[in-house]
Amino acid sequence: MTKPNGVILWEGPSALDGAPIVVIATGIAAKSGNEKTGDMVQTWIMRQDVAPHHALKTGQDASVCGDCMHRPANGGSCYVKVFQAPLSVWNAYQRGVYPRILPGEARDLFAGRMVRLGSYGDPAAAPYDLWAAIVGRAKGWTGYTHQWRTCDHRFANLLMASADSEAEGVTARAFGWRTFRIRTADEPVAPKAEFVCPASAEAGYRTDCASCRACGGTMAKAKASPVIVAHGATARRFALYRAGQPVTA
Repeated sequence: MTKPNGVILWEGPSALDGAPIVVIATGIAAKSGNEKTGDMVQTWIMRQDVAPHHALKTGQDASVCGDCMHRPANGGSCYVKVFQAPLSVWNAYQRGVYPRILPGEARDLFAGRMVRLGSYGDPAAAPYDLWAAIVGRAKGWTGYTHQWRTCDHRFANLLMASADSEAEGVTARAFGWRTFRIRTADEPVAPKAEFVCPASAEAGYRTDCASCRACGGTMAKAKASPVIVAHGATARRFALYRAGQPVTA
């Protein structure tokens, strides 16, 4: 039987605000062309009823992004262009392109593959058990959450706590999380506790996420936590935020 390239993994209320959301996986049959992540199954967490670019403009993206300071509604520095891949996936979902599968089927479908938990959206918006089933037989995975203060703590097994300052990194690690910290170029890397992301520009793009596999929560082999310099077109807004200056679009 031919594998579908995309499937609906879950539909239900967001754990963040109760609004209807959907989790979709793509890149199952076709390899991903993302140079930074490498070949990984991509997962998308979106509102069922609102296109992602409209959700971003109205603030309804809180259903899948929670209190993330990088949300554009907060003047943040999120690099995801929601009118591109997320909108394409959402439109295909609206057209009924993707079949629905059960978590047990996802375990088999993703066996031996690398999986990106949350190519768009925060995985903590959906149930932990869903993600645990998805990675059950996977080769590995990456995932991040800004909801580490309030979400089901079992997510620490699978996800990295997204930290936006040295203090946040220290706090999250004290709570039992491994962290993925965004920094400015002049901020230091904590000795022993942190290392420079090897898939970053500052590390010379030594590898990709699929090969590194360090961002898999406490279940990853890596014990220290990666850091990366804010990058992309919106990095300036992060620099302003870290400097305590007004952040504007």
